[in-house]
Amino acid sequence: MILYYITDSRQLGSHELLLEKIAEAAAAGVDYIQLRERDLPTRQLEMLSAEAVAAVRRSGSQTKLLINSRVDVALAVGADGVHLRSNDMAASEARAIWAESSGRTDCVIGVSCHSLHDVLSAEGHGADFVVFGPVFGKLGSTEPPLGLAALTQVVNRGNPPDPKVEAGQSLRMPVIALGGVTLASAADCARVGAAGVAAIRMFQERKISEIVGRLK
Repeated sequence: MILYYITDSRQLGSHELLLEKIAEAAAAGVDYIQLRERDLPTRQLEMLSAEAVAAVRRSGSQTKLLINSRVDVALAVGADGVHLRSNDMAASEARAIWAESSGRTDCVIGVSCHSLHDVLSAEGHGADFVVFGPVFGKLGSTEPPLGLAALTQVVNRGNPPDPKVEAGQSLRMPVIALGGVTLASAADCARVGAAGVAAIRMFQERKISEIVGRLK
């Protein structure tokens, strides 16, 4: 199961605590961390991003750090890639900018999606994975949850995988479930075929090593 931690320093109270949580997440084996500090001015975001990259690298883990929306900042600080909103530039455009600026095409690109159309578009533009939601709703939000039925639909989109592919594998781009995911509902997401789960509170409000252990 892919584990995807989305940051929110406002919930934690400071950037210092956020950096501690990022280091903890990387050491615990979270697969991806999305630095989602959308309200920061560019210079502050760049400084925080650089510190976050350093914290992940010091852990010695395989955790990938993605910067929310800002390809320029991700390139400047040596992050592993970017996470794009559904109304940002296309994944193909972000990858082209990355390649032109760095001479490399190994960036990781995730995309937020809220419908089957979004998922198919992201897949068509070469995203590495999508984060789909809100599946179960979000605390304090009036946005209605999409539900497990919608998650099942996007997971099973298109034609079935090639019969030569080994059982348990898929040729489809991974879909990660987001929105009100808990330890209990993560099992439901996996049951319908989600490749993993993404969350803010589930990771920030508890000891991450325990959460990762139970989810893995």
